[in-house]
Amino acid sequence: MAEQLKGITVALAGPRKSEEMAKLVQNMGGTALFRPAQGTVFLDDEALREGLASWMERPPHWAILTTGMGLDALFAMAEGMGTDAQFQKVLSGSQIAARGYKTVNALKKRGLLPEVRDDDGSTTGLIRGLQAYDLRGKEVVLQLHGDPAPRMISWLEEAGALTRQVLPYRHTPPEPADMEQLLSEITGGKIDAVAFTSAPQFRFLAEYARSQGQLQELVQSFGDRVLALSVGRITSEALKEEGIERIVMPEHERMGSMFVELGRYVAANRQS
Repeated sequence: MAEQLKGITVALAGPRKSEEMAKLVQNMGGTALFRPAQGTVFLDDEALREGLASWMERPPHWAILTTGMGLDALFAMAEGMGTDAQFQKVLSGSQIAARGYKTVNALKKRGLLPEVRDDDGSTTGLIRGLQAYDLRGKEVVLQLHGDPAPRMISWLEEAGALTRQVLPYRHTPPEPADMEQLLSEITGGKIDAVAFTSAPQFRFLAEYARSQGQLQELVQSFGDRVLALSVGRITSEALKEEGIERIVMPEHERMGSMFVELGRYVAANRQS
């Protein structure tokens, strides 16, 4: 285990817990580089308050919830507004669809159960669950974390749903200089892997590469010589949407598991 990443340089795109991740890589014999591809994540109080007020004034047929943290933020805001009981009532009166076990757990602790949930922790899995329902003309509130969900929104539009979005959190973009350095290292083959711990990290990188006319070169680099390391299915979906197919991802969505899986992948390919 200690030498599984010997000679491997991993760029850490996630700003959160970067020191912990670097230590994991180093303990496995690798080299970690801090390459933040995401700026600050912050609670957008004003947008959340407005979204919550609209939610309660016009209760939807469906509430589609995508993160447990976002749901907790909604209830915290409702409590601060003195409307938590009202929000609980509105939510319980809607059909609920939930993505991910953390979202389901956040519902359970409030005595709520989803009618629909994903079968694999992904947006695609959640869409599969919703396909059995007629959403034409139905009011839908889609709770996101702060990262757009183009696939889900597009599918809801095609299904004829009337969709409103609530984003409790906002992601600010990273510094252009950081993006330039990471893109250069990927396309130049100066690193062996990039660890992504959220979908926005890759989306910011892809958008920067697109603005520089280097998106295809970025995708090609991940296909040929640089490993895309993803913490979980939602992050992997963002990679796949741009055509990246070679993705190393753990079975369980944990940062530690992500590097263990990378170690296994590297060890297996060294032996072959």
